Amino acid sequence: MPRFSVIVPAYQVQAYLRECLESVLTQSYPDLELIAVDDCSPDACGAVIDEFAAQDPRVRPVHLPANVGLGPARNAGMARATGDYLVFLDGDDTLTPDALLAVADRLKETGDPDVLVYDYARAYWTGETVRNQVADRLAQHGPAPFALADRPGLLGLLAVAWNKAYRREFVEREGFTFPPGYYEDTPWTYPVLMTAGTIATLDRVCVHYRQRRAGGILHTTSERHFEVFGQYDRVFAHLDAHPGLERWRPVLFRRMVDHLLTVYTRPDRLPRGSRAAFLRRARDQYRRHRTPGAPVPARTRVRHALVRFGLHRTYRTLRLASALGRRAGRLRRRALRGLRRVLLGAHYRLQRLLPLDSRRVLFTVEDDGGYGGDPAALESAVRDHAPHVRTAWATRPELHHTLPAATRRLVPGTAAHLTALARSAYLVTDRTLVPGLVKRKGQILVHTPPGTPLAYAGLDLQDRPAAARDTDFARLLEGVDQWDHVVTGDLHSTLTYERVLPGRYRTLEYGRPRTDRFHTASPADVAVLRDCLGVPAGAVAILYAPAPRDYRRSPVRTLDLERVVRRLGPRFVLLSRAPRPDGEPQEAASDRVVDVSAHPDLMTLCLASDALVTDFSPLMCDYAGLDRPIVLHAEDREAYAAARGLYVDPWTFPPGAVADSEDELIEIFAGGRWCGPRATRLRAAFRDRFCPHDDGRAAERVVRTVLLGEFAEPLSVPPGRRRPVPAAASAPETPVVSLPPQPAVF
Repeated sequence: MPRFSVIVPAYQVQAYLRECLESVLTQSYPDLELIAVDDCSPDACGAVIDEFAAQDPRVRPVHLPANVGLGPARNAGMARATGDYLVFLDGDDTLTPDALLAVADRLKETGDPDVLVYDYARAYWTGETVRNQVADRLAQHGPAPFALADRPGLLGLLAVAWNKAYRREFVEREGFTFPPGYYEDTPWTYPVLMTAGTIATLDRVCVHYRQRRAGGILHTTSERHFEVFGQYDRVFAHLDAHPGLERWRPVLFRRMVDHLLTVYTRPDRLPRGSRAAFLRRARDQYRRHRTPGAPVPARTRVRHALVRFGLHRTYRTLRLASALGRRAGRLRRRALRGLRRVLLGAHYRLQRLLPLDSRRVLFTVEDDGGYGGDPAALESAVRDHAPHVRTAWATRPELHHTLPAATRRLVPGTAAHLTALARSAYLVTDRTLVPGLVKRKGQILVHTPPGTPLAYAGLDLQDRPAAARDTDFARLLEGVDQWDHVVTGDLHSTLTYERVLPGRYRTLEYGRPRTDRFHTASPADVAVLRDCLGVPAGAVAILYAPAPRDYRRSPVRTLDLERVVRRLGPRFVLLSRAPRPDGEPQEAASDRVVDVSAHPDLMTLCLASDALVTDFSPLMCDYAGLDRPIVLHAEDREAYAAARGLYVDPWTFPPGAVADSEDELIEIFAGGRWCGPRATRLRAAFRDRFCPHDDGRAAERVVRTVLLGEFAEPLSVPPGRRRPVPAAASAPETPVVSLPPQPAVF
């Protein structure tokens, strides 16, 4: 008997079915059966199902003789299920990696409840992924399992069958089945939740709910949307047959009215000319199931009144008035914004007529971010070595808490910011072009590039359109012409930037100011950082930071992080900084994979880690200054090099051990090669080339040169006297685990 019976009905989803089935069969938790139901689909769905059944014995194909619809097709799958738990998945949706492992662990933790509710994310055809907006209702705080009365907010979640796992014995005992017709999930979801004796939640995205550009039922204009009335009749009939559930009638009545309004107001569901008839049916439904005492928020009372009285013309009038009001509001806001721009422009021009203040420095970073990077290191050095100079930082208000107390906070685009932009004698930024800046004679702009250029940059990207995207090279050179100094860390960076970003600036090859902390931090500081990140004492923390694939619109999966830490054992922890184009946090099935993709300070993560795993990221040049192990891993080397272009191929001049596959990466850490003698020799050669000036005093040298004019050449600490802060965890002398010679299959 398998743990899970995953039921996938398929009808006219041949373009998506293969990805759906693969997402189930490649789960790291293999104890499952996949019941794929071909609902007499006229396309190739049946053939795809048979193909998978021939390759994997866990696939149980079901071919229905006639098309019966989504609900009855699920019933056909349930009739053949033998697993402990039922999991439903539509043929165009997918399970996320390790979803069933997380579900199985949560079921075990909560004592096998009747229903486990988990989260989902909408996956749009553009590549964007957006998590459920009410995911907070799935928070795993408090006792579990529980009854619906303890967490009634679960009724406010999307009423679908595929965001839950159901104990099969419970479903069969209560006789739950899906009805035919549209909105078949409604008379399934509510009765199941109300009847379940034990419920648990899993605050993790387990399903990607595909938002198709065309073809989805909810985006199909049809008279069949009138079937929603019959589905709610079934819900209230269930309440009539079970008096013990009467307490839920007011809540379900309000959910029904909200759902009917959704169907009525969506422009792509009801056929033209049928809205008045729909609202009349809704009025009859309202009167038939009206429940006195059902709470209605003040903001929705007007909408509920429209349903109660069937006021179709009133609704059209109100909608027209609302549209006119919104348009008037937009015009008013546009006029105010225009007036504000005119006034601020006049203010900036006036400030440029006043003398420059040689005791003022303005700092900013890309995207008006918080305190960090080279500008932060230089700002700190200004306060230490030029205390007579005032510093100000321009960033968004929500990031002001990241700034030191002694630094003035400015909001970009305000009068105070424009004053500083016009009057400050010194500007420090890692941006190519400072928005709004009209550089004055006598102003000094110090540019700090974002990293060592291993891949093509600047004008060389003209021949790499996939990586350049929408780069405006004319504006790029306008920004370069404003630079007076460019801070670099090594000769390769100096020569590359002077060629691909040609200008009249002076290059200060003084080292990387942002890595000064690697030499000034103490072991106690490192211990505090690790504790804040949740790294256990004695654990080996691996920072995983691959380069973004900016030539791709969709994310690329480079490592199965859960599998890596599972194979390496409990001593290892992964700090994952894998790029997330959707901005959502990475889901993890264990506490040994820590998502740090949103952490604001990359240097902090370097200090807290014991080793770095990367591919083409310039971070390896910064990290080499720590003299800690670096391991390279990439399975798309040729694709990256072809699309992005490389000045330096790390595989020909590596900073440590090299892995061409996930299993080889596991073996490198398991066998100890990540910190072996050869890796140490490679890292030393890499440091000599890319970290010749990184000694903890780079920011001081820049400040003394630019602000104080004390010297023109770097005065660095001799290599033999440089002592970066050591890693917290010691390297193992023996292999942690032994691996079989062949890759394991999960």
